[in-house]
Amino acid sequence: MQHDTPSDLPLAGFTVVELSDSASAPFAGHVLAGLGAEVWKVERPGGDSARGWGPSQWKGCGAAFHAINRGKRSICLDIKDPVQLATLHDLIERHADVFLHNLRPGSSGQYRLDPESLRARKPSLVVCEVGAYGHVGPLSKLPGYDPLMQAFSGIMMLTGEDGQPPVRAGVSIVDFGTGMWAVIGIVSALLRRERRKIGATVNSSLLETAIAWMSIGIANYAADGDPGGRHGSGVAFIVPHRAYEAADGYAIISAANDRLFARLAEALGHPEWGSDPKFATNAGRLANRQEIDGLIGQVMKRHTREYWQKHFDGFGLPCASVQTTAELYAHEQTRALGILGKTSEDEIDLVGVPLSFDRQRPPPLDSAPEVGQDNGRLQKLLQAG
Repeated sequence: MQHDTPSDLPLAGFTVVELSDSASAPFAGHVLAGLGAEVWKVERPGGDSARGWGPSQWKGCGAAFHAINRGKRSICLDIKDPVQLATLHDLIERHADVFLHNLRPGSSGQYRLDPESLRARKPSLVVCEVGAYGHVGPLSKLPGYDPLMQAFSGIMMLTGEDGQPPVRAGVSIVDFGTGMWAVIGIVSALLRRERRKIGATVNSSLLETAIAWMSIGIANYAADGDPGGRHGSGVAFIVPHRAYEAADGYAIISAANDRLFARLAEALGHPEWGSDPKFATNAGRLANRQEIDGLIGQVMKRHTREYWQKHFDGFGLPCASVQTTAELYAHEQTRALGILGKTSEDEIDLVGVPLSFDRQRPPPLDSAPEVGQDNGRLQKLLQAG
């Protein structure tokens, strides 16, 4: 299949300068590159921290770095050095549409990389600051990481099994979510710039993202004062909506309304559950959660995940196997989506942008750069004006 060329992508022609480390802002830059922007990644001497993350390594650095830094140019600058800082300012002022950073809160001003300084010299610039606790408030100057925000926001108090210690999500939902919000803010600011010919200051933070993910929990608390609790693979407000053990693993069943529950009861060979006053309504199932979960669990153990998937599909019931990374990687649906890709045979399959335009997914990005591999290119660009 013919992929879109870079010039066809929505952000083709835009230049982003990304001064970042770790995951949140680099993920934002990765998405912007996937949408066609030219992204110049500025790394400190020694490189991005993610280059040293383990346990998996590829071509001398952490596989995690490759996952969120493909398709970028890398320049190595020590912004504490006045000459190298001046080079960064020159790049931003002369070529950047967007400056994206996640510098330690409060430190951008000492390098004149704060929005006020930059936009005073280039009013059309979009400056995106990715922070920890947000750009205002008593904690705004503190650093932070994904697990801290899952803890602070209450996400961890809703994750895991009842009666057990709090658990963080197994993936960096706050880091990646913050990167997504940053991209939304940047693209929105660029759209406004097209209309009004002015730049913008965009602020995104880990805590604001975590609070956004708590929207339903906060609404429930505001309504009845109940802070909620942990329900394992389930949720507080729908039953059944969780994983049940099958003969060879686990499968999630979601009967999100009473009609679907009645259909589930029929599919499990117990149509009487659908008319039982204890189970016929979601309110009844919530009140009798342990009993109905136990009944469903007894039946589910009789067959494999594959059996239940096909069986429930026939009833139009939402169901999914709880898969390992290996199973997801190999699954025909994952492959059909074309979301995994590489640019050459000496690369590894990595995840692309989860979007398509005119039914075409943006092509795989080039491999992640070596530290400072584009310093020479930068010098030529600046010398050329």
